[in-house]
Amino acid sequence: MLTSLSGRFLILTTVFVMLAEVLIFVPSVARFREDYLLARLERAQIASLALLADDMISPDLEEELLQNAGVFNVVLRRDEARQLVLSAPMPTPVYTSFDLRDATAIGLMRDALACLVDPTPRVIRVIGYPFRQAGSLIEVTMETEPLRMAMIDYGVRILLLSAVISIITAGLLFFAVQRLLVKPIKGVVAHMQNYAAAPEDARRIITPQASISELREAEDALQSMQTQLTQALKQKERLAQLGGAVAKVSHDLRNILTSAQLFTDRIEMSEDPAVRRLAPKLVNSISRAVSLCENTLAFGRAEEPAPKLTLFNLAGLVSDVLDGERLAVGDDDISLSEDIPATMMIRGDPEQLYRAVSNLVRNARQAIAGTGQPGEISVQGVTTDDAWVIRVHDTGPGLPAKAREHLFQAFQGGVRKGGTGLGLAIVAELVRGHGGTLKLIRSDEGGTEFEMRLPMSALR
Repeated sequence: MLTSLSGRFLILTTVFVMLAEVLIFVPSVARFREDYLLARLERAQIASLALLADDMISPDLEEELLQNAGVFNVVLRRDEARQLVLSAPMPTPVYTSFDLRDATAIGLMRDALACLVDPTPRVIRVIGYPFRQAGSLIEVTMETEPLRMAMIDYGVRILLLSAVISIITAGLLFFAVQRLLVKPIKGVVAHMQNYAAAPEDARRIITPQASISELREAEDALQSMQTQLTQALKQKERLAQLGGAVAKVSHDLRNILTSAQLFTDRIEMSEDPAVRRLAPKLVNSISRAVSLCENTLAFGRAEEPAPKLTLFNLAGLVSDVLDGERLAVGDDDISLSEDIPATMMIRGDPEQLYRAVSNLVRNARQAIAGTGQPGEISVQGVTTDDAWVIRVHDTGPGLPAKAREHLFQAFQGGVRKGGTGLGLAIVAELVRGHGGTLKLIRSDEGGTEFEMRLPMSALR
C-alpha cells in the first residue's frame, strides 16, 4: 500500500493539507483571541452602563456584573474624563497591557502564540474603543487563564476539523488517482507483459487509448518501440534462415572449389605464356574463394573469425585486387589506380583485408558502370603516427540519402538494384575485427570516398 503510487499520493495529500491547515491555524487562533478580548470589552461596557444608569448599586450586584463580564475592573473615558466605573480586588498585579485600537496582524499572531505557550496565570490590561461610540476609551483587567483555555479548546477543534478535511480530501484524490492514473498505468504494464510473452506476434502491440496526454505519449512511444522490435525479430528470423541456406551452399561450393584447385597444377604446366601468367592469379582467386566459403561456414556458427595477423606488403595486396577488377571492367571506360608506397608494410589478416578492399573497389566499379559514364577508382595508402590508413575513392554518382541511413547494416544499405547490402556490412565487420574503423568521408555528385583506419596499437 505505502509503496504504491496511489498510497504515496494519499499520504502526501494528507500531509500537505495538514500543513496548509497549520499555516491557517495561527491566524485563526489570533483572530479568536482578538474576538474573545473584544467580547470582554463589550460585556464590561454593558456592565458599566448599568452602573451609570443607577449610581446606587449594591456591592453584590457590582461583583455579579464583573463576574459576568469576566473582568476585575472597568475604566471608561468620557468627555475627556477617565473614570473607574467598576472594580474588584485583583489576585496579582497587572503583568502587561494590550491595546487593540492599533493592533497589527503580526502583533496579534505574536501575542496569541505567547499566550498559548505561557501556562502561568497572569492579569493583563486590555484597552479598546467603546462600542456604539459610548466614550473615547475603555480598558479592563482580566485573567489570562480562561483566555488560554478557550484558545486551546478552539485550536483543538480547528485541528480536528483539519484532520477530517484532510482525510476526506485525500480519500477523494486517492480514488481519482486510482481511476485516472493508476488504472491506465496498470493497463500499460499488462500490455507490456502480454507483449513480452510473444514479441513476434504483431497483434500484441499496444494500441494507444489513454486520454491523459503524458500517458498517451508514453503509449505512442511504447507502440513505436514494440513495432520496431517485432520487425527486427522477424528480420532476425529471416536472416537466421538465410544464414542456414548460405552455410549449406558454401559447404557444397567449397567442395567444388577444392576440386578446382586440383586442376590448377596442370594449368601452370601450359606452354601458353598468357596462361602461365594468369595461372597464379587463378590459383589465388580459387584459394580466396575456398577461404571465403570456410569463413562463411564459421560465420554460421559464430561471428567473423578473428584475424590471423601477419606482416605483409599492402601494395601487392591492392595490386591483386585491382588486377581482378580490371578483368571485370570489360568494355566499361573505368580506370583503376593505386597510390601506395612500395615499401608500406602493415600488420593484419591479408585474406580479410583483401576482401575488405575488394568489396569497396567492386562497389565503386558497379556504381560507375551503372551510370554508363567513364570514371576513375583509386586506392591510397598512408601511414600516420598511430595507424595505417587505406582510402578508396571513386568518381561515381555518390550514395543516395536512403542508403546512408543504414550504410553498414546487412540487407539494408544496398544501393545497386538487386544488391543485398552485404558488401559494406562485411567490410565494417572485418575492419572492426582489426580494431579499426570504416568511415564514409564524403559522398556527393563528385564521387564517394571511404576510409579504413587500422590502429597500430590494436594489432601489435
